[in-house]
Amino acid sequence: MRHIATLACLLLSACAAGPDFQRPQAPALAHYIGNEVPAATAAAQGVAQRFLPQKEVDAQWWRLFGSVALDDALAQALAGNANLQSAQANLRASQENLRAGDGVFYPNLDIGFSAVRERTSPLRLGINAFSGIFNLYTLSASVAYALDLSGGQRRGVEALAAQADYGAQALQATYLTLTGNVVNTLIARAAYAAQITATEDLISRQQEQLQIARTQSDAGTAPYSSVLAIASALASSRAGLQALRQKADAAAHLYAALCGSAPSERSAPELTLDALRLPSDLPLSLPSQLVRQRPDILQAEALLHVASANIGVATAALLPSVNLSGNFGWNSATLGSLTDPNAKFWSIGPAVNMPLFHGGTLAHRREAARAAYDKAQADYRQTVINAYAQVADVLSALDHDAQALAAQNEALEHARMALKLVQANYQAGLVGYVDVLVANTQLQQAQINHIAAQAQRFQDTTALYLALGGGWWNAEVQP
Repeated sequence: MRHIATLACLLLSACAAGPDFQRPQAPALAHYIGNEVPAATAAAQGVAQRFLPQKEVDAQWWRLFGSVALDDALAQALAGNANLQSAQANLRASQENLRAGDGVFYPNLDIGFSAVRERTSPLRLGINAFSGIFNLYTLSASVAYALDLSGGQRRGVEALAAQADYGAQALQATYLTLTGNVVNTLIARAAYAAQITATEDLISRQQEQLQIARTQSDAGTAPYSSVLAIASALASSRAGLQALRQKADAAAHLYAALCGSAPSERSAPELTLDALRLPSDLPLSLPSQLVRQRPDILQAEALLHVASANIGVATAALLPSVNLSGNFGWNSATLGSLTDPNAKFWSIGPAVNMPLFHGGTLAHRREAARAAYDKAQADYRQTVINAYAQVADVLSALDHDAQALAAQNEALEHARMALKLVQANYQAGLVGYVDVLVANTQLQQAQINHIAAQAQRFQDTTALYLALGGGWWNAEVQP
């Protein structure tokens, strides 16, 4: 009885080996840039985007652009993307591994039956007798249970649970990357389409300008160098047009791949920049919130948890282990007498294993686990720093985008006014038609630059939603 009481005390007082995992504290930062939260970007096209720390990140943030075509495109990508399906399968696998690991907390019960014909040698047992041939039937049941006094098995299951958390955040990261890639791809394709139209208009003007220059050169009223200069500009415009068409085609192919289809099986939706609405009120999560929201940070935290649990597993391997086991059954030479009372056998009792010498293997494994934990800590800190830097970059980019777009608006208006003045002078006979074509060319180039600045503003707005984690925690249904 005294031994049983001692064993019970050990069971009640047992605790898992190794450190208990504590979530890293959120950095005590209040701002991403400078000493205050930026209020708003500069105004461009009548819109100044405001940053609102109290505003939640919408889980379907792409709907804020107000495009049905964009919403439908996201739905198709989410339904067919192979990377998302792979991440879902990986999560299911890690969850099943966790459920399998939970089995260590229950006794193992097995039943077996065997029928053999054998010949024995009594001399192997030190008996000088004749050997014989006989049948042996065995029906048995066994039960085993590991007490896990050192907590190694509990730490192992804890590591499996952390790996399942990692799989869940890997799925969120895949979901976030997919939505961002689809939106950015379609915005880029819309910009390429608009630039293609502007470039085609530019080429048409340059061709007309080239014809006039050749006529003037043949008449001796203009130098041939003017023809060469315009021809060179025209060739450059044609080369740029093909580059834009290639980019537009590549964007369409990428969209098909993101939807899990071959380019021949799916075409990209026709989206225009003018059909998109720029969100004017933007969320801005606090730095302390960001570490609980971004999937990459939560992935790094899960890996840190795994490394912490592995220290406990390695530590438990240095400590004694206790297993309870029992065996019960019958042995008989015939099936008919298998359940005879004299054929019965059983055994029950604990087994204690104490590692004494393994050449330093177990101790070094624990030190390796500690080093892996230190690495996971450093990786976590760097992931947080990278996330803060990304948010800071996007905040700066949004303000610079607004200023650049405002400048491009100004350049576009000046180019339009210049064209009107040149056209008026041409009608008055003060300038030649070549001057009109040159002014028109400058206007078309200003339009191309304006389109690029407009698309960049949309894409950096997308980047902010991605940098803040995408709002997955606000979704009614998780991916």
